[in-house]
Amino acid sequence: MAKFSPKARRGIGIGIIGAILGLAVMLTLTALEDTVVYFYDPSALAEKPLDNRLIRVGGLVVEGSVDKSESTIKFSLSDGAARVDVAYSGILPDLFREGQGIIAEGRYDGKLFTAETVLAKHDENYMPKEIADSLKDKGLWKDEGE
Repeated sequence: MAKFSPKARRGIGIGIIGAILGLAVMLTLTALEDTVVYFYDPSALAEKPLDNRLIRVGGLVVEGSVDKSESTIKFSLSDGAARVDVAYSGILPDLFREGQGIIAEGRYDGKLFTAETVLAKHDENYMPKEIADSLKDKGLWKDEGE
C-alpha cells in the first residue's frame, strides 16, 4: 500500500468533499427543475415550442371569446400581439371577465392551452406583475403614474 504525505492526504480529502458537494448540487438542481413553473405570455408561446410541461400563461381575456356553453369553459388570452386559446374545466374565479388580466396554469400542446388553475386579479387597480411587464414591453400597458 502506498503511503501518502499529510499534504497529499489533505488534497485527496478536499477533492472527495468537492466531488460529493458537486454531486449534491447537481441532484438538487435536477430535482428542482421538475417543480419550477415558467411564465409565458401569448407571444412567447407562439414562438417557442414546448414539451407539454406545466407552465403559466398570462394575458387579457379577449372580448367575446368566452364560451361557457359546455362543461369545459373556453376563452382566448391576448397580449396585444398574439392570442392563445384556453380550455378550463372547473369553477372560474368570481372576478373573471372579458378584458381582464388573468394567469392560467396548465399545459400547452401547441394549439390549445389546457388550464388546471385560473387566477384572476383581485381589484380594479391590480394587474399581475408578469402580465403588466409583458404588456409594458409591447407598449400596451401604462401604470397610473406614467
